[in-house]
Amino acid sequence: MRTKINLLSLLFVLISFVSYAQTAKITGVILDEKNNPVEGVLITDKVNSTKSTKEGFYVLELPVNQKVVLVFSHPAYKKITASFQLKQYEVLEYNPVISSTFEQIDDVIITNNKRRVQGIISIDPEVIRKIPGANAGVESILKTFAGVNNNNELSSGYNVRGGNYDENLVYVNEVEIYRPFLVRSGQQEGLSFTNTDLVQNVDFSAGGFQAKFGDKLSSVLDITYRTPKKFGASFEASFLGGSASVDLISKNKKWTAITGIRYRDNSLLVNSQETQTNYTPTFADVQTNVNFTPSDKWQFSFLGNVSQNRYVYQPLTRQTNFGTVSEPIALLIFYDGQENDKYQTLFGAVKTTFSATENSNYKLILSTYHTQEQEHYDIDAAYFLGEVDTSIGSETFGDVTYSRGIGSQLNHARNDLDALITNIEIKGNHNAKKKFQIDWGLKYTREDIRDRIVEWEVIDSAGFSINPPIIDLPVNDQPYNPYVGPLVPFQDLRATNFITINRFSGYTQFNTKTTLGENEFWINAGVRAHNWTVSGDDISNAKSQTVFSPRAQFSLKPNWKQDMVFRFSTGFYYQPPFYRELRDQDGVVQPNVKAQQSVHFVLSNDYNFKMWNRPFKLVSEAYYKDMNDVNTYTLENVRIRYRANNDATAYAYGFDARINGEFVPGTESWFSFGYLKTEENQDNKGFIARPTDQLLKFGILFQDYMPNIPNLKLYLNLVYNTGLPGGSPSYADVYQYQSRLRDYRRADIGFSYVFTEKNASRPDGHWLKKFKDLSLGFEIFNMFNNQNAITNTWVRDAYTKNQYGIPNYMTTRVFNLKLSARL
Repeated sequence: MRTKINLLSLLFVLISFVSYAQTAKITGVILDEKNNPVEGVLITDKVNSTKSTKEGFYVLELPVNQKVVLVFSHPAYKKITASFQLKQYEVLEYNPVISSTFEQIDDVIITNNKRRVQGIISIDPEVIRKIPGANAGVESILKTFAGVNNNNELSSGYNVRGGNYDENLVYVNEVEIYRPFLVRSGQQEGLSFTNTDLVQNVDFSAGGFQAKFGDKLSSVLDITYRTPKKFGASFEASFLGGSASVDLISKNKKWTAITGIRYRDNSLLVNSQETQTNYTPTFADVQTNVNFTPSDKWQFSFLGNVSQNRYVYQPLTRQTNFGTVSEPIALLIFYDGQENDKYQTLFGAVKTTFSATENSNYKLILSTYHTQEQEHYDIDAAYFLGEVDTSIGSETFGDVTYSRGIGSQLNHARNDLDALITNIEIKGNHNAKKKFQIDWGLKYTREDIRDRIVEWEVIDSAGFSINPPIIDLPVNDQPYNPYVGPLVPFQDLRATNFITINRFSGYTQFNTKTTLGENEFWINAGVRAHNWTVSGDDISNAKSQTVFSPRAQFSLKPNWKQDMVFRFSTGFYYQPPFYRELRDQDGVVQPNVKAQQSVHFVLSNDYNFKMWNRPFKLVSEAYYKDMNDVNTYTLENVRIRYRANNDATAYAYGFDARINGEFVPGTESWFSFGYLKTEENQDNKGFIARPTDQLLKFGILFQDYMPNIPNLKLYLNLVYNTGLPGGSPSYADVYQYQSRLRDYRRADIGFSYVFTEKNASRPDGHWLKKFKDLSLGFEIFNMFNNQNAITNTWVRDAYTKNQYGIPNYMTTRVFNLKLSARL
């Protein structure tokens, strides 16, 4: 009932005026002299008060249009006193540095939240850890945002505003993270790189991002792992696996370390699919982040990761019912053989930060990524199509009573890849008396790839071999006339590639804040440059290529009663080809593939307001992207195969909106809506929908609790996407097949009983006082048991000359128990 009332209230507000309240808000992060967050700082104006969290974060409401004196106090530090005078609905940021040696008393010049001005969405790590999902984590939360899409709950990949899975930048502690190369389906991925137990900050930009971020076309996910302030530990166990982490700090506080270990088993989810299997996965990793601060000027850190994904898959049988009510058809498949995949990754990064002066600092980052990947399978599938008995009361009701067609399919692969990627980067940051800021960076990357592809497929129907549709062969008119041509596989890929890619890139950008009359105005302008050369065995005509990417952002905060910020972002975004983009559909490397180019235009509005006397935010963005030298591709599950010929142009435009706030007091929820249209034109044949043309998107992330039992929490993660193009065979001419998959509808819900909810009122000796959080959760994945399809299996019948597209359904309803504890 409570949820229904909140939803009805939201609909009412969206069509009525917002009522105003005479309050403003101040927020920020409290740091010590070593730039570490400080927990437990009391912030008070003698009327209202709050305390900073373990991440140093605080938020406090203040009266408007009057001078307010805030006091920041902590037993281990000297207090800070600062005065403020805020306007109605103003949400301002103040990030004090609290000291153990002196007091600071000053009138403070307030600056607006930098992330808000830059159009960056920040996600609370606690929300990430609590919200349920088949593949819970940062990526699961991103999929509730407008403009971010993925129709595969087993995958951590996502596409943004018409891009694909390869077009998104991911950073952890300013180090770029890479995805596996050979993964074909989401159920093989196992674990996302990001360990949510270690996360402190998560920032996301869906387009129009700054020059300091790298060379990708679509988005940036910027993650920062936390620096421990004291000893801590966490533990989680469920039917899908478990995780544990520990925070350590030395006595002199110069050394800190945080380490996490995870194990994942997707059997519970995979066994809910239509294909019956023997499934033995092992997804495990260990991550650590070590920091050493010998002085106020120097800081050293190490980020390391070791992961191993073993995927042993032995399909047994499958039955899929499709067709119409009047003519139901069933596909029955009997399998023989198995798939044995292995993905082993070693990653290490060292970062040194030197604070030369109060206004200048420099960073040196060294990182190495090594992956060894194996994809071996031999799977024989014998199938037949049958008509289903629909006579109610019949002894064979629901059974297959007549065989319409039979056939078999044999798939073989021996794919092996070894990749070593090394980076060295230097970055600088300079402030000029807080009037402007200059950032710059230089980076060298070397990519050594050793890749062998041996992959083929043989198909027959009723005993007759099916020829490939892309080469000229004699007409196969079996069984009426004998076939006299050669017997060849339906698909056959064989290639060996040993290549090296050397990259040099750099950027510089300028930030400043000024005024236009009584209005505040921010400018960010910068440029990136990227040069790369592809060389290797059997490559004699490679050439060096260079691209330049100017980018700019403009933000305006009018001097209005309403707290609004308007932003406009534009710029050139190039994506120099990575190894997989150089490899064509035959597996052969094309060294002269150009960088894809996209010009972004993003216009947005950020509006903070009060509703039900609680803070809310409405963010809306309209965008247009014009793309040239497009490297077209086919998409099957999560595997992308490029044509590697830059033969297309494309565009994408749309509108995103998200409203978030305290729909339930004390919790954050949001509702998002997205509209997207993206098309491409290959070789001037005309515009057709791109594989990521997701017309409509609705996402809900909702948190609630029972008023009479506040210990019992509810978390809802709901996504609806209209169908993607992708219903056609991967070998087909996309201009002849433009069918779409069905709409994607999924709702994951979790109930959690928090045993530590009333710890503040418990005596000091109570055993629950040892825990910051102790909860037992019950989760329902795919609550409404929707049948979502990721691809189609195409079955051919030699007698009728028909092809049938049978949906490959994702996971059905699954139940899970989860125990979580944090010290």
